Amino acid sequence: MFLEYQRRRRAAGPAGLNQVPFDPGNKKSLQYNNRAGSAENGAEASHKRQRTALPADTVQNLNLESPPMDLGMSDPAAWATAMNNLGMAPMGIPGDPILPDFDPTLGMMTGIPPINPMMPGLGIVPPPIPPDMPVAKEIIHCKSCTLFPPNPNLPPPTTRERPPGCKTVFVGGLPENATEETIVEIFEQCGEIVALRKSKKHFCHIRFTEEYMVDKAIYLSGYRIRLGSSTDKKDTGRLHVDFAQARDDLYEWECKQRMLAREERHRRRIAEERFHPPSPPPVVHYSDHECSVIAEKLKDDAKFSEAAQTLLTWIERGEVNRRSANNFYSMIQSVNSHIRRLMNEKAAHEKDMEEAKEKFKFALSGILAQFEQIVAVYHSASKQKAWDHFTKAQRKNISVWCKQAEEIRNIHNDELMGIRREEEMEMSDDDTEPSETKETEESALISQTEALKEENDSLRCQLDAYRNEVELLKQEQGKGRDEDLTKDQQLKLLQQALQGMQQHLLKLQDECERRDAELEKAKEEKLRLDTLIKSLKVKQELATGKDFSDHQDHVSKLSPICSVSQEKESMLERGLPSSPIKSEREALLVGIISAFLHVHPFGASIEYICSYLQRLESKICASEVEALMTRLQHTFKQEMSGVGASLEKRWKFCGFEGLKMTM
Repeated sequence: MFLEYQRRRRAAGPAGLNQVPFDPGNKKSLQYNNRAGSAENGAEASHKRQRTALPADTVQNLNLESPPMDLGMSDPAAWATAMNNLGMAPMGIPGDPILPDFDPTLGMMTGIPPINPMMPGLGIVPPPIPPDMPVAKEIIHCKSCTLFPPNPNLPPPTTRERPPGCKTVFVGGLPENATEETIVEIFEQCGEIVALRKSKKHFCHIRFTEEYMVDKAIYLSGYRIRLGSSTDKKDTGRLHVDFAQARDDLYEWECKQRMLAREERHRRRIAEERFHPPSPPPVVHYSDHECSVIAEKLKDDAKFSEAAQTLLTWIERGEVNRRSANNFYSMIQSVNSHIRRLMNEKAAHEKDMEEAKEKFKFALSGILAQFEQIVAVYHSASKQKAWDHFTKAQRKNISVWCKQAEEIRNIHNDELMGIRREEEMEMSDDDTEPSETKETEESALISQTEALKEENDSLRCQLDAYRNEVELLKQEQGKGRDEDLTKDQQLKLLQQALQGMQQHLLKLQDECERRDAELEKAKEEKLRLDTLIKSLKVKQELATGKDFSDHQDHVSKLSPICSVSQEKESMLERGLPSSPIKSEREALLVGIISAFLHVHPFGASIEYICSYLQRLESKICASEVEALMTRLQHTFKQEMSGVGASLEKRWKFCGFEGLKMTM
């Protein structure tokens, strides 16, 4: 196809020119109706090229009346290809002349070439190329190969659906002898190549840096490639370029989409924040320092709003307690005092407004007087003495000015009268309603008295608050004395316990004395009985001759008496055991331990008890204390408490229960 095109081009001569028969006898200038290049006259053309002379009968003389020659437009594709090879874009619609109203006979003077619509310098703008017209492709010359465009009559090569973010193309139909250098030489014109993977089966994959470079590579699809000037089959091929799906392209595209999504979210958030109302400033937490700062701000008019908002937030948070109630009350009192400042400020503004009204009324009356003077000037100028000396235009202007001045004067006069009317109405209201004024005065006095009462109450409450603060300070100062008080209480408890133990010991001593007396009586009775028995034995020895039966009866009478005395002796021995408290020191220890365990109702270990006693006397040992408590079973008892590893022995005071048991 391409070789045939070249033969036709060489046979046609210079591109875009129609061959016209040359007649040497014809003196008339030649006419060229050429659409592709500039026309030349006969003399210049004879020096550049020689034309074959034709027979006379075939010679066609061109004159002014001859119809213009035109190139056939039956094949628009061939026309577009020829125009593209000449470096010009196709113009016009197929089948129509470029300029239908153009007269080619213009400029047919001797020595002047005819005007050609394609002549440079005419400034003819070609019409846009229709989208359905096929784009003509050119031959691409490379160092090691040549690319020939496909047949424009053939349908365009098909491609697959473009993957998202595609930067890789598939290139098939490569010659067998094609190398990577050749492929790079061809496709590096499309853009920078990142990677090239060539296969042994005459295809490869090329990855570019940008996506638009893939479109340039797809443009080469359908081109016929020839390596050098060889016509060998291994050196020729037909390129097929298509989109390829690569994981790197997809990953970069996804990263780009995520970045765009983040930017869009950021842009949307900024736009939303622009329309949102500004957030209130953060409120500090309550403390004594911040409370003093807010109290000072409440007294400042410029910072009152901020301080009041902070106070409101603190109260809503629940910062008010017994300790901080006085501080909050003082701040609330400052807020209440701000009302008087606001009322004074309002009264000052009202006074300023009244003064401004007076100034406005005074200024308005002065302006009205000046308007009266202006209107008087216009009226005097309109009188006969001065009016006749003015021209017609001057009279017209004076009359117009007079009307305008009167209108403005009337407006200002009405406004001033309205102000005076309002003042008169206010005065009449004051005159007709004296009772209302009295009532208002009485209400004002009542409100003042109420305000004084409230202020008195607030001062009283403030005084109470100060008293509470003094009490709190006293309590804080008296915390150091609480320990001394607790020690005194413990000493009192110990004294009471000692007194109770002493009383208990006195009772035990009395009982022991009573039992000793009973024992003495029993001993005396025993001695009496012994003497009686001895006397009886003596009598028995003396009266051996008496009847045995009488003796047995006497013995039987004496045996119950002896048994009774023996029983009494055994009871005394059982009822009067040895005393467990051997000295006064042990009695004091028993009293102190009893008071200590009475304070600890859940008991205490022997180590804890000894540590307490060693504070009083360092010579006390745990074994002595434990032995003493073990002897007093009715006063102290030992129990096991705890679970598992925390199991321990604890001593408890059970003197009250033991007292009930011994009674």
